[in-house]
Amino acid sequence: MSDTLSTLNWLVEAGADEAVAGEPVNRLVAKAPVAPLQASAPRPATVSAPARAPAPLALDGDAVGGAIAAAAAATSLAELQAALESFDGCALKRTATNTVFADGVASGRVMLIGEAPGRDEDRIGKPFVGRAGQLLDKMLASIGLDRKTNAYITNVINWRPPDNRDPTPEEAAACLPFLRRHIELADPAVIILLGAVAARHVVGISDGIMKLRGRWLEYRVGDRMVPLMPTLHPAYLLRQPGHKKLAWRDLQAVRDKMHSLGLPQAATQSN
Repeated sequence: MSDTLSTLNWLVEAGADEAVAGEPVNRLVAKAPVAPLQASAPRPATVSAPARAPAPLALDGDAVGGAIAAAAAATSLAELQAALESFDGCALKRTATNTVFADGVASGRVMLIGEAPGRDEDRIGKPFVGRAGQLLDKMLASIGLDRKTNAYITNVINWRPPDNRDPTPEEAAACLPFLRRHIELADPAVIILLGAVAARHVVGISDGIMKLRGRWLEYRVGDRMVPLMPTLHPAYLLRQPGHKKLAWRDLQAVRDKMHSLGLPQAATQSN
């Protein structure tokens, strides 16, 4: 033991600070010849198993193409609703309770377009039936519109996004062919856009709704241009009631346009 400690002390004093082997090596013995290195075959790269491909979203895996074909084939609102309810090209449908198509009377020639269904709309299967819908009904009544008589309401998106988040561009792209065909078949004389999301997807303008609202725009339906009014979404007005006066100005402009076009109006209520 003392010899071992003496040896270690000597090695430390000599500057050794690392042990490279557990057994001593006699370096005076001739080394056996080492075979030359041979090139080994390259090891194949490790490839993980591919993830399971998602199920096709629509015809031939093309959601937008399937939506265009399905929408174009519809020759009536009833056929369009059936096509939309059988369409599986939008992922939102997988988490929604109902397909929300429309509510109201298309023959009234005034079409309102919102963003997407919320919780109440998803549960009932009709657009604007929650608190925002109740406010919308009061807004419409103030200018002689009623969804039971002469107003027709739908959304850009037909299925509720989880947690009421904004729809993604892919989700909107799968729904837009149906909306465009919906507008063609409803053949409105006036269109009202509710909120910035509807304005962005329907007319392709990304300006904020406060900049867009109150300005008459146009939307082509067949060979004619339809006057279109962007205004504030009722859900926004519930959060910002002080801006109801702005929405009221927009509604007055719609009322005047309806009068100039000779559209029927129900008995109005005080604002």
